[in-house]
Order: sequence, then C-alpha cells, then structure tokens
Amino acid sequence: MDHTESLTRYVANFVDELFKNGLTDVVISPGSRSTPLAMTFAEHPHVTHWVNMDERSAAFFALGMAKKENRPVALVCTSGTAAANYFPGIVEAHYSRVPLLVLTADRPNELRDVGAPQAINQLNMYGNYSKWFHEMASPDGDPMMLRYVRRSAARAYTTSNMGNPGVVHLNFPFREPLIPDFSIEDLWEGERESFTPHTIGKRGLAEYQLDRFFSLLSTCQKGVIVCGPQTEQKLVEAILLLSEKWNIPVLADPLSQLRTGPYRKENVIESYDAILKSGSVRENVRPDFIIRFGAMPVSKPYLFYVKENSDVVQFVVEAEEGYREPAGNKTEFVITDPVAFCYQLLEGENPNSFSPFWLETWKKLNEIATEHILTESADTPLTEGHAVTHLMRVIPDQSTVYVGNSMPIRDVDTFMLRSEKQLFVFGNRGVNGIDGITSSALGAASHGERVTLLIGDLSFFHDMNGLLVGKQYHIPLTIVLINNNGGGIFSFLPQSEHQKHFEVLFGTPMDIELEKAVVMYGGFYQNPATWQEYEEALQKSYQTPGLSVIEINTNRSENVDWHKQKWNQIEHALLEQLQG
Repeated sequence: MDHTESLTRYVANFVDELFKNGLTDVVISPGSRSTPLAMTFAEHPHVTHWVNMDERSAAFFALGMAKKENRPVALVCTSGTAAANYFPGIVEAHYSRVPLLVLTADRPNELRDVGAPQAINQLNMYGNYSKWFHEMASPDGDPMMLRYVRRSAARAYTTSNMGNPGVVHLNFPFREPLIPDFSIEDLWEGERESFTPHTIGKRGLAEYQLDRFFSLLSTCQKGVIVCGPQTEQKLVEAILLLSEKWNIPVLADPLSQLRTGPYRKENVIESYDAILKSGSVRENVRPDFIIRFGAMPVSKPYLFYVKENSDVVQFVVEAEEGYREPAGNKTEFVITDPVAFCYQLLEGENPNSFSPFWLETWKKLNEIATEHILTESADTPLTEGHAVTHLMRVIPDQSTVYVGNSMPIRDVDTFMLRSEKQLFVFGNRGVNGIDGITSSALGAASHGERVTLLIGDLSFFHDMNGLLVGKQYHIPLTIVLINNNGGGIFSFLPQSEHQKHFEVLFGTPMDIELEKAVVMYGGFYQNPATWQEYEEALQKSYQTPGLSVIEINTNRSENVDWHKQKWNQIEHALLEQLQG
C-alpha cells in the first residue's frame, strides 16, 4: 500500500468513526498541512463542514454550535500559530464545560525544532485546558493501525462529552504528499469495526447520605434555592417542583433557563439582583440554608449575599467533580445527578416544614422590584436596561438569546423578567471575556434557528471578523448593538473616579461608524431613535434573512445616572415594605 492510500484510509477511518459516535459538524480553517483532514471531512457524506478563515473566530463559532446543539463539534486547522489562535475559545470551552474536538495538523517529527516554517511545539499545547491530549501516530494503512485510529476517534468523542464536557486535543503529524485519493474503493465501507462510546449511568445519593442532608436542614426555617447558568431543561422542571413542595424561593440567574417557558414560576425570584443590591435589604433576608445548582450566578450582589452569610449551611450540587464556589465559604458539595437529586428530595420525607412567611416576603419584594424595573414614562429616551424589556415584548416564542459580557449580561440579569415564552438564553460565562461573542452567537444560529444577540460596541468590534462566516452561510442572526462609545461597565467601577486616566485606559471610545462594518458583511442595518422604532426594527429583523444589526446609541454617563436612580428607587421601596 503506497503513502497516498495509507494516508487516505487512515484519515477516512478516523473521520468515519467520529461520525459513528455522533459527530455531525466540523469547523475548518484553511491551511496546507491540514489538507488530509479538511478534504476527508468535506468528502464524508454525513458530516457538515463549515469554513471559518479566522481560527479565533472558528473556535468560538464551534463553541456556540456545540452549546446550542448539545453535542461535540470538531475543529480542524493547520500547524503553527493557527492552533495557537484557538486558545481563547478553548479556555472558554473548558470553564463553561462545552465539548470540542480540536484536531491540529502538524509537521512530522523530522521537521520539528529544525527551523522549518509553521512549526511550533504543539504537543499538549493547551495544557490543563484539554481533558485529553494525544499525539496521533503517523498515517498507516495496516489493519491494526486502522483499528487504532478508530479507537482513538471513539475515545476522543466520548471523552469530550463525558463527565464535565470539555476539550480533547489530537495532534496529527502529516508527511507530504498531503492530497487524499477518494477514488479508492470501499473507502467508507472497508473497515467497518466501530468502537461504541461508554454507557454512563446516572448517580443518586445513598439513603444514609439523604438522611444526613435532611438532618442538616432539621432546624432550618428559611431556605433559598439558587440556580446559576445551566442548560438542562429537565433540571428546570425538577427545581420548580422542589420549590413548590418545600415552599421556598428560587433565585434564578438569567442563564438558568428558569425565567421563561410554560412552567409554574410563582416561586421564581428573577429580580433578586436588584433586591440584593442594597446591603440593608440583604440584612433582612438572611437565609438558614442555600442550595445552588449550576455555575455561580452572574449577580455580584448575590456574591455579597453569600459572603455575608458564610455561617449558614450552603450546598453546591454538581453532576461531576469540580469546584465552582468563588465566595470561599465552607460549603457542602453534593456530587450527583442534579435532576435525580431533586426527585430524591421530592420523594423523601423532609422532617422539616419551612416558613411560609419567608416565601411570601421574597415574592412581595420581587413584585415591588419588578414594578419599578418596568416603570417607564412615555418620553423615556433609549436606555440600555429597557432595551432588554422591549426586546422581551417583541422576541418570538421558541427563540434563542445570546448575551454578551460586561454590561449586556448585567442588564439582562436585571431587566429580563419572567415570561411564558420559551426562550433559551446563552452566554460565554466560563471566563466572562468579550472575545468571540458574535462568533458564538453565529454558531448557535448555524443550524437555521434565528438567534438574537445582545452585545456592546467593544465586544462587537473585538469579533468583527466573525461576521464573515455569517455572510458566507446566510446565518440568521439579529444583533442588538448597544453603542455607548466605549467600555460602559467601567463607568460603574471605582476607576471612573480617576478622570485623569479614565477615558484613555478604561472608557476607550472608538468613534467609528459601525454601520459600515455591517454593510461590508452584507447585513441589514437599523438605527432607531424611539422605543416604537426599536420594536419595529426588531420585528423587521425577524422577517429579514441573514444578518440584521440594530444599533442603540446611548451615553455612558447618562446610563450610569439612570441605573443608579432606578436602583435607589427600588431600594427605598423595598425597605419601606420590610420596615412597614
């Protein structure tokens, strides 16, 4: 068997085994050394290939797709700095627990560390951010090696999606010539041995562990369930059932999937971020215990709340081992399937009866905060917070929302209230960076369902390269672009008091016309001046194919004053209720 046939059969068996294990999509960035992988993926009849020329964008595009489709997505790039440009997306995937298969092409051993072009050390280059790294053997058509390559593909796919999902990195050393020969007979039918993934069972607590859990709550009267960022719909239903049976409130992060949908949400406290901004209010809602599901919530006031109540019993429920407790409190980690855990609690005999007054207090505070959040006069100018409330009025049922970091996610936390619409809300909260947000939203929209992205001007600028893949594949994306000409979140931080350096180092105004970038990438641009025009622009965008960008111009200083005024009004009303 000559080199070309060995190369072709080796790579074809690898790609085919990934498909058999469940892979449907691969994101490819152009390059020469990766030719065998790129061409074979493109040739496979059942794998969809996406071409994204910017590797940083490609990684975030694959991440958004994997997050939305809830399955691993593969990435293919050439050797050298191409692989290094994946790094930000890989770090985000690691911390947000998203399954990615990173397949990097490399020079063969004889061309490494000798000054050859596009040759860097790619061995385990992502370090602890990958769950498994493996240097693949050089292509060989021997039957034993074809079984090896299939076994490696099956292991890679399963590992990326097993336990806490994450990144698997396989490095492929390829010698020239690099062009496969797809005229070879029985290319997909020859080696049919398949390595199926592991069977993974669901874990629950033993009876003695449940007894201990209930004993820790035996003297408690006032508890809260907290749900941070997570995407499991079955957990939504389980948490709501538990909340109803136990009569305790649920503090629901905007990325928890608990604020929307056709569920009974009477105990959901979606305005907890606004409620807990006041230290005086926090003193009046001291809990006896906290049970948290999902990652740590976005809300900084909630972090203060947890730290100020470090002596109360706190549980963090994790499906797999992991440490997501940044408050540093003494915490009971419950490592079990979260859905199964909720149903075990529902079926168990809780020896305690929790205070109904506690739940009613939270519900009344939520009602007051919500009323003030929605309050808006007819002449209220365009503001960043109400951009969210008006979006919630217009967005269609069964929609996906992707939220940028910095101010957008915080405004969504405050202004995205409960809704009967079924919305799926995502964000890149693994490391909270502003890079790659647009690409992630495009990845989430890649299979044809329109996504609405709420993003700030700096984040939009940071990932403009990502818009090209949207243009190439006519991906349906509506972008609500909040342009306050700089880094709006810094205006809320202590840095804003140091005016000498603030604008240059933190405000960072760009003073560029973003409309021209939208036009360059074939998008439909609108710049509404009133709330009515904004809602009309949203409706029009949902009927327009491809990319639509709605730019909302705001003023950073006015935005800070407006937010502070709103929060002061809420604090005054809440304290009046608590002290009355």
